[in-house]
Amino acid sequence: MSVSGESRGRSQQMRTKAKELNDAAERSTDPEERRRLKEKARRLQEQSEQEGRMDDRGMDPM
Repeated sequence: MSVSGESRGRSQQMRTKAKELNDAAERSTDPEERRRLKEKARRLQEQSEQEGRMDDRGMDPM
């Protein structure tokens, strides 16, 4: 797999994990746990989007 393909795969994994964390936050009855999970999901989503933008521009980190 190419570097770009690996990056896309990693980006997709981050988006999937962010969705799982958001889902878990919605099920949580503890407000602090909900906040923590949502914040972690937000950071993962931002990181995924940032990697996606790098892929779109054809930037090769190597």
